[in-house]
Amino acid sequence: MSRPRHAPSFAPRDGAWRGLALVSLLMLLIAGCAVRPGPEVLVPVPETVAGARIITIYVASTRSRENSDSNVFTSGRAAQLNYAEFRISIPPGHQTGKIEWPKGTPNPATSFVTVEQRVLDRAEFAQGVEARRLRGDGKAGVFIHGYNTNFQESLFELAQMAADAGIDTAPVLFAWPSEGTVTGYLADKEAVTYSRDGLADVLTLLANQKAKGDITVIGHSMGAWLTVEALRQLRLTGRGNVLAKLEVVLAAPDIDIDVFRAQTQVIGPLTPPMTVLVSRDDVALSLSGKISGERPRVGAVNVDDAWVREAALKGNFQIIDISELKGTDGFNHDRYLALAAFYPKLAAQQGGRQARQAGAFVFNTVGATLAAPFSMAGQAIAGQ
Repeated sequence: MSRPRHAPSFAPRDGAWRGLALVSLLMLLIAGCAVRPGPEVLVPVPETVAGARIITIYVASTRSRENSDSNVFTSGRAAQLNYAEFRISIPPGHQTGKIEWPKGTPNPATSFVTVEQRVLDRAEFAQGVEARRLRGDGKAGVFIHGYNTNFQESLFELAQMAADAGIDTAPVLFAWPSEGTVTGYLADKEAVTYSRDGLADVLTLLANQKAKGDITVIGHSMGAWLTVEALRQLRLTGRGNVLAKLEVVLAAPDIDIDVFRAQTQVIGPLTPPMTVLVSRDDVALSLSGKISGERPRVGAVNVDDAWVREAALKGNFQIIDISELKGTDGFNHDRYLALAAFYPKLAAQQGGRQARQAGAFVFNTVGATLAAPFSMAGQAIAGQ
């Protein structure tokens, strides 16, 4: 996605402004932080309740373990991938788009709780995911979380999306070693770089399984940068067969627009088109761009801009503005979590992977439909 010459200039300002933006970001994040869930939410609760749903999640992680026989994951970097399996109970009264975190003693009647967990080796992980895919729709869904996210947050986020989507797909969490702190932005940047080969390895493993369904890859925020880097790695190492099996979704990607253009030029067009979920009022991405020297982020582009629509068509991207969805973080940065509930209707509307269209669209929450802004202009561009 390349910004045309007539678009507004984004030249860096002085270092004082970038420092002020960083302070502003940290203050906003700190002000919006609730108490963070700790490893205690991973301790299994043996009892279940009527009406609860159990979501089994398979984990591949570049995080290190606190102990070799434990599924308590730290922000340390593992020398090799670690694997695990979790069974998460979703309460009967669960509200879509929300995680009901335990308050005090975990209660499966009112909150998400862990009911079982296992340490796996690579073979057990592969066998578990493949068996789950063969029992279900043949597909797998891989989630790559974003910045300032601890392990248990990413685990429960995926459980929430899997429950809300209501599809029979094998959920896989790729957990990279985020510091899980508001001051860890630069450290997290290094951690996602460290994790590129690990994600490419996991995607290759899943693509080579007997199950024939597609693999949906969802990367959020800084995890979207990791996702695109892994795709680039797959292309550079001649694993186009893996790319051919992927359906890629980038949610609020924290990626410099020019960097994204360079990355996707190497990757090449994907089938179906890569989907990019954006919000022009994403506060976190606005501040991230300022910290980076006034470099705009892909996840905050405005689909009303002609150059965005043109870039979507020329680059074979499906860019969707999801600003109508409600976020939970106060920064309009996690709206994608609410989209899972609309997945079945959207999937039926789009009619399968081959029918997914490149272009710029706005998501309408009332009808769960996509509408192209300035449709006539978009058709004119497509006809060029």
